Amino acid sequence: MADFDAIVVGAGHNGLTAAALLQRAGLRTLCLDAKLYAGGMASTVELFDGFRFEIAGSVQVPTSAVVSDALGLAELPTVDLDVMSVQLRGIGDDPLVYYTDPMKLLTHLNEVHGAEAVNGMAGLMAWCQAPTRAVGRFDAAQRPKSLDEMFACATNEFERQAISDMLFGSVTDVLDRYLPDREKHGALRGMLAFLAVNTTYRGPATPGSAAALAFGLAVPDENATLIKKFRGGMGAVTEHLLQMFSAAGGELRLRSKVDEIIVEDGRVAGVRLEDGSTLAAPMVVSAVAPDLTVNTLVDGGAVPPDVRERFSRIDHRGSYLQMHFALDGAPTFAEPYEMLNDPGYQSAIGIFTTPEELQQQWEDSRRGVVPADPAIALQIPSANDPGLAPPGKHAVSAFALWFPLSEERASYGEMKAEMGQRVIDKITRLAPDFESLMLRHTTFTPKHMGTMFGAPGGDYCHGLIHPEQMGPNRPGPKGYADQPIPVDGLYLASAGCHGGPGITFIPGYNAAQQVLADRT
Repeated sequence: MADFDAIVVGAGHNGLTAAALLQRAGLRTLCLDAKLYAGGMASTVELFDGFRFEIAGSVQVPTSAVVSDALGLAELPTVDLDVMSVQLRGIGDDPLVYYTDPMKLLTHLNEVHGAEAVNGMAGLMAWCQAPTRAVGRFDAAQRPKSLDEMFACATNEFERQAISDMLFGSVTDVLDRYLPDREKHGALRGMLAFLAVNTTYRGPATPGSAAALAFGLAVPDENATLIKKFRGGMGAVTEHLLQMFSAAGGELRLRSKVDEIIVEDGRVAGVRLEDGSTLAAPMVVSAVAPDLTVNTLVDGGAVPPDVRERFSRIDHRGSYLQMHFALDGAPTFAEPYEMLNDPGYQSAIGIFTTPEELQQQWEDSRRGVVPADPAIALQIPSANDPGLAPPGKHAVSAFALWFPLSEERASYGEMKAEMGQRVIDKITRLAPDFESLMLRHTTFTPKHMGTMFGAPGGDYCHGLIHPEQMGPNRPGPKGYADQPIPVDGLYLASAGCHGGPGITFIPGYNAAQQVLADRT
């Protein structure tokens, strides 16, 4: 008899989702992870004594009502924010305050940025509707659509054009149509460009980047859950899923690195761990990157060369810097942004450049040039969730684009130090005491993220949001819709699968539903 009915490889949020749903359905399920803690990139980690940080994922993005209900996500305590974020194009311009209340947001846009901004945002939200349906970001237990099926989602010529924009156009193409005033709409354009390209290796003017804009703007039809901040950080989600899994009788084993998914006579037989031991199970769900699963964990002879070659083409070029700071107190923002000294405005602060500058910086970074003025997403979560830092102290994180992948002009270490200091300098221009408040800080590049979380290239998407890696070209639980993996009992469940990245739980949910469907 097999040791387990199912084994899940990887205890990130998608792996835990699949494991919890399988165990609750009555399958004896084991979840394995190589790290010292569960959660993967959806975790809250104490990097310095008393200071806890969300290493990567910081918000649950909107997700399907079916998935939210299945996981009991409504039970989790949240940090209720009136302001989700404040966006700045640069020092001196009017900030864009992203209120959680849609009416307050529209009123703010109208009063500060003008009726054109309101109309432009309304146009963008209308534009993204058909691409959202075509990409199927919130499809629960559905396969990826073919290109013909994607275009069939359009109900009129406007929607058909929007799907074409998504597949072939750029972020700049779309922004120029709906928010054409580069000065007046500067903060909006900068925010939307950054929202899109941080999941790509493309600049905002690069053809194909519009797919990431549509992906980032997408909301589920039923509007089941809005963007949420969980009290205690994303680690609270991990604890919730673990409790759900263990309460049903599931078993988690940490420090258990899987070296091989064993395949015998065309079907899964279990896994082999790094220590040489084996565990038997007729089904294995892999929540690590799809190409890592197929081309590294599964023996090459078990998968046809054409399938392996297709997985090998997945683009994983992460190009960012992630920094975490332990501060001795709250930073003080100077004129003209004193409003940011209110903790209610400190959940997320975008300090961006224009789409045009972001494009140039991406092109420069390809030649090994560190951005002189990097675009930064700054977060001070302890301002509204004080348990993340000691009394009177603050845990602060910053995410910046673009970290050069080429060492053509400087060494890796020199570029890391140079870009890290430029991030600090840019924040300090807004809050002059920021650098002096730093007790400790650490800097992660894509190389670090790849080592820590097994994400190829440090790509937290497990497959960047490029149009050629979406729809029929993003695998589902059994591989590509037109080219499934011919291994019975093997399932894929990572962010690199249909549903894509972001804390939506959909790839894990889809994998679990496929396992259960195959058992009937």
